Amino acid sequence: MQKIIAIIVSLVDPAGVNIKKCLIDQGFKETGDSFEGSQVYAFSGARLYTLKDESIHAEHLDTVIKADVFIFATKHQSSQGVLSLSVHAPGNWGNADMGGKARTLCVAPASLMKEGLLALASLSQGFEVTVEQTHHGPSLATPCMFIEIGSGISQWSDPEAGAVIAKAILRLLSGIPDYPSAVMLGGGHYNHEANKVLLETDYAIGHICAKHNLADLDEKMLLEAMEKTSDKAKVVILDWKGLGTEKSRIVGMLEDLGIPFARSKDIRNTEKKEIKK
Repeated sequence: MQKIIAIIVSLVDPAGVNIKKCLIDQGFKETGDSFEGSQVYAFSGARLYTLKDESIHAEHLDTVIKADVFIFATKHQSSQGVLSLSVHAPGNWGNADMGGKARTLCVAPASLMKEGLLALASLSQGFEVTVEQTHHGPSLATPCMFIEIGSGISQWSDPEAGAVIAKAILRLLSGIPDYPSAVMLGGGHYNHEANKVLLETDYAIGHICAKHNLADLDEKMLLEAMEKTSDKAKVVILDWKGLGTEKSRIVGMLEDLGIPFARSKDIRNTEKKEIKK
C-alpha cells in the first residue's frame, strides 16, 4: 500500500516558497481544499501544505494532518554561507532551543532520508550535499524528516536549488527500498562519515548525535534513538575520531546495553565489515 506523504512548506520561509513553486511546476495540482488559508496541492498520493508560521514550531501538526510521513521542505541557515542541500531528522538531544521538546526525538524515516540524500547527490550541481545531525523541532509522533536549501537568502531563493529539491521529493513518491537502519554517533553537525556510509553502503541512518551533543547522550536517549529510527535501528555506527573524549564512555554504554556497534570505516569496508556483539 502506498504511503500518504504530507509535504510541508512555510509562507515565512523563502526556501519553502521556492520549493513549493517548483513542486507545482513539476505537476502538483490544486485540490480545492485549503489549510491555514492556503491552497492544498496534490500529486501521486502526496499532498502539499503551506503553513503560516515556521515549520520548526509546527507542534502537533500530525493531529490535524493525517499522513504516514511528513517531509518538511525548508531553508537551512549557516553563517558559513555554504551552498548546501541537506536532509536530517528533527529532535533534541538536550534543550529545545529551536522548537520541539527537550530531550525528545521524532521518528526518523531512515530509508526515506537515505533515498533523499541519494537523489540530491545525483541531481545537484554546484551544491554540497550532506546529512545533518538530529536537531530542532517540531515534535511529532508521525515519522518526519527535513530536506533543506542552505545556507543564505541567495541560495534559498535560487530556482535551480528549489528544482533539485522538488525533483528529489518526487523520486521519494514512487516508492523506496527498505534498508538496514542505524544510529550514528560522533562527528560534526555536517557528518562527513555519515555521508560516506549513506552514499557507499546499504545502510540507512536515522538519528545522528554529533560530538558536541554527546554529553547529553545517556542510556535513555540512546535507546530512544534506536527505537525511533524506523524500522528500529539494529546497530550503532561510530565516527571513531569524532567521538573525542567520549569514546570510552560511549563504548562502555553500548556494551552494557548489548547494542551491536561498529566504526564507520569498518562499515564502509565490505571486506572487514565486522559488527561487535
